[in-house]
Amino acid sequence: MEKTSDPYDKSFYQPSLEKFEYFVDQNKEQISNLVSNGCVDFRGRIASKQTTGGWKASPFIIVNEVAERLAFFAIGVNMVAYLVLEMQKSLPNSVTIVTDWIGAAYVLTILGAFLADAYLGRFKTIVTFSCIYAVGMVMLTLSASIDRLRPPPCKAKPCTKATDGQSVFLYAALSLIALGTGGIKPCVSSFGADQFDEADEKEALKKYAFFNWFFFAINMGALLAITVLVYVQDKFGWELGFGIPAGAIILSIIIIVVGVPYYRYQKPMGSPFTRFLQVFVAALRNHFRGVDVNRQDDLYEVRTKESDIIGARKLTHTSQYRFLDKAAVITDPLCDKTNRWRLCTVTQVEELKFFIRILPVWASTVALSISFAQFSTFFVSQASIMDRNLGPNLQIPSGSAPIFGAVNALVLVPLYEKFIIPTLRRRTGHHRGITSLQRMGVGLFVSIFATTSAAIVERKRRDDPTLPAVSVFWLGPQFFLIGSAEVFTYVGQLEFFYDEATDGTRSISSAMFLSEIGIGSWLSTAIVKIIGRFTGGEERGWLRNDLNKSKLDYFYWILTLINGVNFVVYVLVAWSYKGRGKASNSVSDDVVFDDYGDSRRGGRDGDLTMIEL
Repeated sequence: MEKTSDPYDKSFYQPSLEKFEYFVDQNKEQISNLVSNGCVDFRGRIASKQTTGGWKASPFIIVNEVAERLAFFAIGVNMVAYLVLEMQKSLPNSVTIVTDWIGAAYVLTILGAFLADAYLGRFKTIVTFSCIYAVGMVMLTLSASIDRLRPPPCKAKPCTKATDGQSVFLYAALSLIALGTGGIKPCVSSFGADQFDEADEKEALKKYAFFNWFFFAINMGALLAITVLVYVQDKFGWELGFGIPAGAIILSIIIIVVGVPYYRYQKPMGSPFTRFLQVFVAALRNHFRGVDVNRQDDLYEVRTKESDIIGARKLTHTSQYRFLDKAAVITDPLCDKTNRWRLCTVTQVEELKFFIRILPVWASTVALSISFAQFSTFFVSQASIMDRNLGPNLQIPSGSAPIFGAVNALVLVPLYEKFIIPTLRRRTGHHRGITSLQRMGVGLFVSIFATTSAAIVERKRRDDPTLPAVSVFWLGPQFFLIGSAEVFTYVGQLEFFYDEATDGTRSISSAMFLSEIGIGSWLSTAIVKIIGRFTGGEERGWLRNDLNKSKLDYFYWILTLINGVNFVVYVLVAWSYKGRGKASNSVSDDVVFDDYGDSRRGGRDGDLTMIEL
C-alpha cells in the first residue's frame, strides 16, 4: 500500500498504530463534529455539524422555495385567462400553450441538473438561473403594462389578434421563466437534502422531515399565489399581478444568498451522462472483443478510499444488468487504467445500473402529471363559468379555485408528519411509516377518484337544466383529491429518487422525477390536440371555446381510464422493484477490488459503502 500524508489514514502511522490511535483520541470531538459526506463550508473546509447545515441552513432554502413557487403559480393559474382575455387566443389554444410552457419548465430541469453536477454545483446553479427567472418575470410584467405589447381590448367580434411581435415578446418572457424554473427546481430539494449527513442517525431522520416541510413550502407559495396574487390580478390588473411575483423572485435571490455561511456544499462531480456513455462504450467494445465476466474478481476498482468520481463513495457490485459489467473487465494488465472510455470502475458501472433501475418507477408515475396539468387549466376554466359569489359584493376569482387543493396539502403534510407517521411506524416498524414506493402508490390510487369526481361534476353542471348556476364549491372534491394525490406521490418521489440515487447522480435523479411533470403536461397537450382533431375541432368537438357546449367530462373519463391502467402498471413495477440494498450480492457486499482486479474482504473500513433504501 502506498504511503500518504493524510493524517486520518492509518497507513501514514504504520508501523506505529499507537500514534494514529493517540491522534484520533485527542481530536475525537473535533472529528465527530465534521460531516462524513464530503460537503464543505463556504471557505472550502470540511463542513462542521455545529455551524453549518441542518435546520440552521434549511429555513433559507425553504423560504426561497416559497417565493419561487409563489411566482410560478401566480403565472400558471391565471395564464390561460391572460391569453384569452388579453392576447385574444382561443381557450383550447391557450390551454395547450400553458401546458407546453409548464412542460418545458419541468423538462429543462435535466439541463439544470447537468450543469449543477458537472460544472457549477447546486448553489451557483440556483443563483444563476434565479437571475434568468427574474429577467423573464420583468419582461412578463412589461408585456402586461405596455399597451403596444398587447392587442387592443376586444369590444366586438372578431377580435384583433396579437401580432407576431407581441406574441414573440410574451413567449420570450415565458421561455426565460421556464428556463429559470428548470435550472432551479432539481437543485433546491437536493441542496436542502445535502444539509443533512446521512451517516448521522439524527440528521438522517431530520432529512425526511425536511422533505415534508419542503413540500409544505411549495404549497404555501401556491396558496399565496392563488389567493392574494390572483385577487390582485383580478381587482388591480395584470401589471401589479405580475409585478409582485417578479419582486418575489428578486427577493428569493437575496434570501438564498444570505444563507451562504450556513450551507454545506457538494463539489461538482462531473457529468453523469458522460460517465453513463463511457460505460456503454467500454461494455460494447469488450463485448465485440468476446470478453465475458466469469468472476467478480475480474472487475476493476481503484484503490483509493473514495471512488474516482469526485466526492462520491464507492459502490458494491450487483448482479443485475451483467452486460454492463463488461465495461469493468481488465483485458490487459498493462493497459491505461485511467482511460474510462476503455476501462470503467465498479462504482461507475453500478452508478449506471442504479439509474436504469429507477426508470420503470419513473415511467409508471407519469400519468398523475397528466391529470395534475388540468389543475391550472381546465379546472380553473370550469371555475370561471360557475357561481363564485360569496355575498352580494364578494366574488371568488376563478384563479383562486385551486385553493381547495393547496389548503388540503397545507393541512395534510403537518398531520402526516406529526400523527400519521408515528402511528404507521408503530405498526410497520418502518422509520417513515410506509416506504416511499407505497406512498407513491397511495397517491396514484387517489388520482383515479380525482378525475372520476371531475367527470361527474362537469356532466351534472352542463346537462342538468333543473340546476341553477352551479356553485364553484362543487369543484372542491376534484381539487381536494388531486391535491391529496400530489401530497402522497410528490413527497414519495422526493424521498425515493434522492434515496436511490448515488452520490454522483443526486441532481439528475431530482430532475428525473420533476421532468415527468413536464412530460405529463406535454402528454396532456397531445391528448387535447388528438381529441380536437378526431371530434370536430374547436367549433364542433369535445373541447370547444365555450365549455357549456363542450364535452369536457368525456376528456376527464379518458384521464380516469389512463389513471386506472397506470395504477395497475405501477403496482406491478413497484412489486418487482429491487432497491439498492436488495440488488446487492448478499455473499459479496463486502468485497472490494484493487487496481489489479484482486478481491479482498473488508467491512465499511474496506472502503465500499452501500446506502440501502
